Amino acid sequence: MHEWLVAITDGTVLVIDTMVLVVIATGTIQAFVQGLRVMLLPSATGHERRNVWLHYARWLVAGLTFQLAADILETSLAPSWDELVRLATVALIRTLLNFFLERDLSEVRRRQFKPVDRKSISE
Repeated sequence: MHEWLVAITDGTVLVIDTMVLVVIATGTIQAFVQGLRVMLLPSATGHERRNVWLHYARWLVAGLTFQLAADILETSLAPSWDELVRLATVALIRTLLNFFLERDLSEVRRRQFKPVDRKSISE
């Protein structure tokens, strides 16, 4: 029974790791292409550049979330100290990235919906 669980878990971890590779590679390629476009356009604003990096951060958080799931599965059968440290590290990085991403997104939303001061525009 234990061998059966190990085989299924190993296969599932491999599938999830492949998904992580696809997610992070896709996000990286997309960020690279959009980043080049935004950097090369003379009319690009700082807001547009920031949106590219915020979007990329979402891809990375998604990849780290899947990686965390794979690590949890892998660690659940026979956790060693190395595996537990790796799991804790990925969880910490994901949590910090998610915190800062949410903070940045809240700041962008606040700026987008901030009432425009008509008086300062006309001056």
